Amino acid sequence: MLEGMSLGIAIAGSAIGAGIAVATGIGAGAGQGFAAGKAAEAVANQPEAKSDIISTMLLGQAVAESSAIYGLVIAIILIFVNPWIQM
Repeated sequence: MLEGMSLGIAIAGSAIGAGIAVATGIGAGAGQGFAAGKAAEAVANQPEAKSDIISTMLLGQAVAESSAIYGLVIAIILIFVNPWIQM
């Protein structure tokens, strides 16, 4: 069991790790915005292929969002279910 300074370092490390894990949402958001912009351009160029373009874009955005969700899950685990800290 951790006590004193070791406990403080474990809590600080968990908080920093959770912040880094949540930062994965930045990349996912940028990627989704870029994909939506390119899909809008593609639909403007070829309106007859709208359904194919949108379905492909939505699949790509779902994959991009999954990395952000994994980051959120890791952050929640580090904050609330930390194995190094017994409270």
